Amino acid sequence: MQLYTKILIGLIAGAVVGAVANLGEITILQNIFSEIEILGTAFINLITMIVIPLVVASLLVGTASLGDLTKLGRIGGKTLAYYMLTTAVAVTIGLGLANVLAPGAGVTEETRIELTERYGGDAASRMDIAENAPSWKETLLRVIPRNPVQAAANMDLLPLIFFTICFGAALTVVTPQRRDSVLTFFHGINDASMVLINWIMELAPYAVFVLIGSVVANFGFDLLQSLLAYTLVVVAGLMIHAFGTYGLIIRFLAGLNPAKFYPRIAAAPLLAFSTSSSNATLPLTIETAEDKVGVSNEVASFVLPLGATINMDGTALYQAVAVMFIAQIYGVDLALADQLVIVLTATLASVGAAGVPSAGIITLIIVLNSVGMGEHVQAGIALILGVDRILDMIRTSVNVTGDITCSAVIARSEGEPLTLMEAVATDSA
Repeated sequence: MQLYTKILIGLIAGAVVGAVANLGEITILQNIFSEIEILGTAFINLITMIVIPLVVASLLVGTASLGDLTKLGRIGGKTLAYYMLTTAVAVTIGLGLANVLAPGAGVTEETRIELTERYGGDAASRMDIAENAPSWKETLLRVIPRNPVQAAANMDLLPLIFFTICFGAALTVVTPQRRDSVLTFFHGINDASMVLINWIMELAPYAVFVLIGSVVANFGFDLLQSLLAYTLVVVAGLMIHAFGTYGLIIRFLAGLNPAKFYPRIAAAPLLAFSTSSSNATLPLTIETAEDKVGVSNEVASFVLPLGATINMDGTALYQAVAVMFIAQIYGVDLALADQLVIVLTATLASVGAAGVPSAGIITLIIVLNSVGMGEHVQAGIALILGVDRILDMIRTSVNVTGDITCSAVIARSEGEPLTLMEAVATDSA
């Protein structure tokens, strides 16, 4: 049985049991999920444990193996351009749907007051985080780590990636004898990391069951019904981007069949859905791109860690809908110029928020302020916080799908032959 099938079974089973507990208000099941949620957290910790050695080893080997600084610059430029362009497209899709469907028009005054009271405290804490967020100048400076070891210890991937790329580039001009000894060492770390990932992924179906069951059991469907229009617009936009935008890119830029591509890579987005973390999914994302799509280690090890850090297509789309939703509730008319500002701000903020906790909400606050909605920020955040967890799961899946899509496009642009491969032995039951 393939890995994505096992994860899908765990996801469905967890959702069903969690829904039974929630709808039937079965306290004992809810308590059980609360107690065993630690198993899901332990799994996330296990797979996150591999991120730093895998990123450093694979990125260093991939960068040094390019053997040409010109090629490194070319791949880096294309990767950044791809992520910026697809993020702008995602924001545009979100704005288009929000303008046409107007999800905020149907929210009653009673619902608005109830949601504001219920989540006002949490919204205030998010506002405090936003106030302490670094400026764009500080964010740029933080890309250059004063201490790469400290960046690794803090799981601050963007400065660690910057250092690793610089170090790998320097290795390309070192004498072959000494360069090869360094690369042999990191090749060993990379290979050992992949073996460990395969061991950990055997726990994935059980962890997914616990993680999803816990979310559904404690989610509250009454809240989902109150924000149903908003939730559906966000989900519709994410699906259009995931299967429409990426589907066209896969077909015409990567030269692959989307109908075969999506099933091959399904394990990574499913795990991203369960963990709500691109970083935690990164080891499986790299393995999937290499083993299932045929992307070389050189490209995958460069494009995917960068994507896990700065690619937030799904998050940017959600922010566009959220801004329009809040504006419609409070009767704020956002002109075309304001919406163009949203496209620009959400696209740039997707990079700037890479090292900031609660990145999606933080960048949403930035976007709201950019269009003059500062007085409605706290109340607006309180309105959407209730469904943010489930939407976070979906948009993270879209982000990871975009990462793998980008790796395929960059690999094809570099002349690599791509092959959608069948399940490998490690996926077998």
